[in-house]
Amino acid sequence: MNIILPGDKDYESRPSVQRKSLRINLNENIYGTFVEIGAGQEVARHFYRVGAASGTIAKSMSAYDKSFSDSIYGKEDDSRYVTQTRLDKMLSHEMNLLEKRISREKYPDKFFFVYANTVATIDFVKKFKGHGWMGIRFQTDPNDEYSEIKLHLRFHQNEAKLQQESLGIMGVNLIYGAFYKHNEPLKLMKYLYDHIDDQSIEIDTINFSGPLFKDVDNRLISLELVRLGMTDAVVFDETGTNVLPAQVLYKKNILTLRGSYRPITKVNEEMFKKSLEAFLEEKGVKEENTIVLHEITLSNLRSTGDIDDSDYLDRAKLLCSLGHMVMISNFSEYYKLVKYLTMYTKKQLGLTMGVTNLIEIFDEKYYDGVKGGILEAFGNIFKNNMKIYLYPVLDKKEDTVIDSTNLKLEDNMKEFYKYFKVNDKIRDLEFNKDYLNIFSKDVLKQIKNSTPGWEDKLPDGVSEMIIKKKMFGYK
Repeated sequence: MNIILPGDKDYESRPSVQRKSLRINLNENIYGTFVEIGAGQEVARHFYRVGAASGTIAKSMSAYDKSFSDSIYGKEDDSRYVTQTRLDKMLSHEMNLLEKRISREKYPDKFFFVYANTVATIDFVKKFKGHGWMGIRFQTDPNDEYSEIKLHLRFHQNEAKLQQESLGIMGVNLIYGAFYKHNEPLKLMKYLYDHIDDQSIEIDTINFSGPLFKDVDNRLISLELVRLGMTDAVVFDETGTNVLPAQVLYKKNILTLRGSYRPITKVNEEMFKKSLEAFLEEKGVKEENTIVLHEITLSNLRSTGDIDDSDYLDRAKLLCSLGHMVMISNFSEYYKLVKYLTMYTKKQLGLTMGVTNLIEIFDEKYYDGVKGGILEAFGNIFKNNMKIYLYPVLDKKEDTVIDSTNLKLEDNMKEFYKYFKVNDKIRDLEFNKDYLNIFSKDVLKQIKNSTPGWEDKLPDGVSEMIIKKKMFGYK
């Protein structure tokens, strides 16, 4: 993680946890409930300690016992308690109670809020590090509808006490940010790590919703998590909502397609469709238990310099419009991507790529920093019956289609490559030869220069969206 930079004057001038808590308590309009499950009253205690809490805290509660918790919030179908569903139930139940018990006529100027978390800290044998959900439902005007911020965190410390302390501080930062930094959500995210060791907690999912965040695109929020180093990868669905990777990838067969998608072309769509068809033919792979990820890496987003948020959103919106689930990652190398995915599943994995990418994978220079070199990297890549689905490239000079049977590698890699080919780890895809002359970078230039014909190189409906919303520099 790299959220706090040495000499960051902005960070050094930020208020302490005590000052943040006291400012909330001294605001006569802010009033609400704290409910915390699993790690103690770690957030609420900061507000009690600084004093003046009677005008802020309506109630604080910790329903530790599962039976008692179920009697309040209802049973979970999957018997799991550290979930977003549980968090949502806690926020809704407690806000309903607050509204019923506190008269708006008697307190017309109160800004109601509910802060909630449901957490599992490290277990006794220190095998499971722990994770949790936290969120706040709040308003900054008594006449407004409620807005929400919800996030999922993963602990990296090896002691429960340290995890509890970090949780308490982050909870204060969240509440303070909700009331005083809601107009700058990207800064609010960064400030969540105020006064916390930036290696102690990972945030891998966060969503903003409600009237205060009506102009916030959560896909940009996802990008910020990776860009700030809060996590290595994020996932959002076709609606643009950030989803918990562990939830959508757990025990799934996963097919991943990496690309620039700048813009998505007929080649990208054909690679998706043909590789999915091949993937579903693998033993034990069924559509209902398969996830397809369209991955964009930070290095790709930075390929032309600093990340352009509007350019990124153009790519994301097009992928979502076609019904795709998107991953943004900090995995420049494929072996790191595969290693990440195997944290969540032992089932079938697949990587869809072009010939050029495959040749790069067999280039030893990419593994100089790996202790075991290319052998260790490939050991990580070809886990879980992992297969590569290969899309060909056209050699224009020879007018020849290059695939897995005739691609050229360095002499010292040929036998190594043959092993994977013979063992059916690399599979050629069917293709439309007319598409082999389509390249995203060429289409992008044509869009910017208003060159006729680019529309025909994109999937149905994509060109209309680009024109209507003036994406990728279209004029």
